[in-house]
Amino acid sequence: MPERYSICCSKNELEARLKVELLDNYGPRYNAAPSQLLPVVTNEDPKGFSFFYWGISPKWAKNRKISNKLINADKQQLLEKPSYRRALNARRCLVPADGFYGWKLIGKKSRVPHRFFLNNHEIFCMAGLWEEYQEEDGDIVHTFSVITTAANELVNDISPSMPAILSKENESKWLDNQLSGEELLDLLVPYPAESMGIYTVSPIINSPQSDLPSMVKPVPPADQFGNYTLFN
Repeated sequence: MPERYSICCSKNELEARLKVELLDNYGPRYNAAPSQLLPVVTNEDPKGFSFFYWGISPKWAKNRKISNKLINADKQQLLEKPSYRRALNARRCLVPADGFYGWKLIGKKSRVPHRFFLNNHEIFCMAGLWEEYQEEDGDIVHTFSVITTAANELVNDISPSMPAILSKENESKWLDNQLSGEELLDLLVPYPAESMGIYTVSPIINSPQSDLPSMVKPVPPADQFGNYTLFN
């Protein structure tokens, strides 16, 4: 987790929150999904937004096995895997959002989508890593992954992991090129459960192609087939 997230605010709201200039081609995303171009702020250019592909470029997105491995980076692996360790030292980014989604397993096959958000409904930043690589046709592509950490008490009911949401005071630290790997890891802690909320959303969220304002609104719990369900 996360497999999807939302960034529904306006251009002006996002610029004001991060005090960073945003390109005019920005638009709200109610169902941000892997392989899509999404806004990030990198440690190389902390004064402006960049648009990177989440996890993988569209050309490679059909390979779901590869794509699923690249959308998230587990905190525990950041110093264990050389590729992650290099990225932690040199290629970090902020991933702005105002909510993220998780699916609760009901029975053996049914899953019910939920949206997590901050109680104050403010924009927050997830810690991320970014990469640059050259595709076979010579195009230079930039991608990012969201760092995950252990879930807090609220998220743990659905998933053992959650995105590493940075406190406001730690956002600038995450982009600080002077911090050591250990100091950066200390910033990646579970966000307080008492500062977050959760509600069920429409199973339409299951489709990466769907991107509608209604998708971030609370609805009665229904599984991925649209069948209403009750659970504790």
